[in-house]
Order: sequence, then C-alpha cells, then structure tokens
Amino acid sequence: MEAGVVKRGAAGLGARLVLVALAAMAAWPGFTQDAAFFKGKTIRILLSAGVAGGYAEYARLLAQHMGNHLAGKPDFIVQSMPGAGGLLATNYLYSQAPQDGTTIGIIHSTVPLAPLFGTAGARFDALKFNWLGSLDRADGMCTAWHTSPIKTWRDMLEREFVVGSTGAGSQFSILPAMLNKLLGTRIKVINGYKDGGEIFQAMEKGEIEGRCSTQLTAIQSIRPQWLTEHKLAVPILIGRKRIAEFPDTPAVMEFAKDAATRAQFELMLLTQDMDRPVLLPPGVPADRVAQMRAALFATMADPAFVAAAHGMHLHLEPVRGEDLAKALADAYALPPDVVAAARETMGEK
Repeated sequence: MEAGVVKRGAAGLGARLVLVALAAMAAWPGFTQDAAFFKGKTIRILLSAGVAGGYAEYARLLAQHMGNHLAGKPDFIVQSMPGAGGLLATNYLYSQAPQDGTTIGIIHSTVPLAPLFGTAGARFDALKFNWLGSLDRADGMCTAWHTSPIKTWRDMLEREFVVGSTGAGSQFSILPAMLNKLLGTRIKVINGYKDGGEIFQAMEKGEIEGRCSTQLTAIQSIRPQWLTEHKLAVPILIGRKRIAEFPDTPAVMEFAKDAATRAQFELMLLTQDMDRPVLLPPGVPADRVAQMRAALFATMADPAFVAAAHGMHLHLEPVRGEDLAKALADAYALPPDVVAAARETMGEK
C-alpha cells in the first residue's frame, strides 16, 4: 500500500461560509455535531488507483480542504491500494476497512457495476456501500500516441490497436471490450499496469499505443504538453455527443444504431456520469454518513477548493451521494436481458 500524508490547509473559511456550511450539514436528517468523535483523528482516503495519476490529484486536494468542513477538524492521509482494476481496494473497503467514518474510498467509476457485470473477483454488494457522492462526470475516450498508425475512427476499424489496462473490471478493459463487440473495432488489451499514470508512461516508451478510459482531466492536469504539442490522436469519444475540445472526433452514440446497442452503451455511460465516486464502507452510523456527505459537498462548494482545482486543471461536476445511490439501484434493477447482453459483451460468464 502506498501512502502520503496531507494535512489540512491552515487557511479557514470566512464566517459567512462557515455558517452556510454548518446550516447545510444540520439540514441532513439525523445529523449531529459529532465533534468529539472526529477531533484529533486522522481520516484515511483510500484510492483504488496509484499515487501518480488524476485520482491522487483529486484526493490530495480533497484532503487539504475537507477537514475544514467536519466538526472536530480532523486531518487526512491519502493512501493507495491499486490492483485488479480497482477491485482490490473496493473489496477491502467492503469487508475489512473500519466502519466508523475514519476510512473513505475513491474508486474506479466502473467498479460499482462490477457485480452486476459478473466481473470475477468482485466480492461486495455495491448497494450496501454508503455513497457520499462523486467528484466529477467525464466522457471516456480512446487516445493514441502520436507514433501509432491509429489516427481516426476508421483506423480503429481496420487496424489492431494495442492499449493498456489495470485489469478486468476497469474502464481500461471494459471500454475496449464494448467497442470490439458492439462496433467492430480491433482493440488488443494488455493488462498488468498499476494505474493510469503507468499506462501513460508505457505509451511514451512505445510499449503500447494508447488508452481507452476517462482521461482528459488527467492529461490536462499532469501532462498538458501532450495537448499543446499534439502528442495524441483522439479517434473516438465514449460519450453521447461531441465535445468542444475535440469537435472533429465522433462520439460513440453516433454509431449505436439499434436499441440494444444504445442500452448497453447507456449502462456504460452511467459510470462516466459519476466519475471518481467517493464512498464509506457498510455499517457506518447513519448520522455520521450524513455528516460526511454534507462535508464533502461543503468542500466542493468552498471557493478555496474550487480555485485550487481550477489551478490544477481538475474538472468538477459533483453528484450527490443520494443521487449516486439511486442511479446504482436503478442499474441493478434493469431487465435481465439488458444486463445479460452487457455481460456477454464484456466477455463475462
């Protein structure tokens, strides 16, 4: 497990913002000011990714600010438990992590649907987690290193495209599987990379040609020169429509012509609508869950947090925990034929 301690920033909020935040927290049903519990404690943010990528950037920033919005003002530590496409950390959060609010997770966005998809190694019930919210929504995309012959969507249909992945159950594997099955691409996935940052390094070294995942924010934050120096081609967006950054790149829904294909892509796009989900293990007292949900959203509205995120080129489009939990419950209640088709598409039994 990799770790890095991040203390809260010393700068506090203005008196008015403090009152607004406290009022918002108090509005949650069952909320109590549990100052005695959090005072003097250190809360661990556990990542399912490594310490060098976009997940770590968000986590460290959250660790600097979230303590200002919790009674007792605890400090935070960011730790990493990469492996098995995010399943290693998620399984730990479900069955081994403390159930008292001192450990929260930020996991791969596809992992909450792993049990639904039948992904091997998913040993948790996603609906029993306490979802605090998500930090962003982001479209997926396939990117190809500039030395690759893959430049356009047509190239992806005509040539083999070698991409990296952290393992089954991650976006890095699921998105290529769906593109291959539903639209006829020829993507070859190389598993075994620790995180998205390591996949980027492999692209630079020529070990692989590219990556398919949500990644634009990570590129803008930690490798912005790739965009200004035209180091990447973006042949396809895994989204509902084209985006301003790549207006000439088609979106995958432009090619999803039948209802069954669209339904499977919509299920996949759900995970992008809740990018970088934040959760507590099962069993955490309800009033503490409410307090942590309120603290997360007070942090996301904190002008100092927002300014710092923009300075780091981190996109913010949060989703509330209740909405995230409902979206997952709706996904798990989908008709069996839709779920079975998605499982088959991804090669799961």
